[in-house]
Amino acid sequence: MRITGDHTALAIEGRLDVRTAADARAQLHRAVDGGLGDLVLDLARLEFWDATGLGVIMGTHRRAGRIGRRLVLRSVPAQLQRLLVATKLHRILAVDGGIAEAHVI
Repeated sequence: MRITGDHTALAIEGRLDVRTAADARAQLHRAVDGGLGDLVLDLARLEFWDATGLGVIMGTHRRAGRIGRRLVLRSVPAQLQRLLVATKLHRILAVDGGIAEAHVI
């Protein structure tokens, strides 16, 4: 797993799972704490995630909200879009361009 970017835009490559969650959480929280406005998280190169990885994203969303920021997901892979719809998290998380529920179920 590799995260690149700054306090306004980040990109995750590789796996976001139980093995990488602690490092990802620390990097994402530093980005949230160090900036202002929206934090865009590009997921185009995210190859795999598990429930722990989804928990990292939700925790980052909550942390951002507590300090007046918003986490915005960009380039969400289709499989993750389906998961967000199935768990109804697409109603909570900001997704750049939205998710067409009829097409991902």
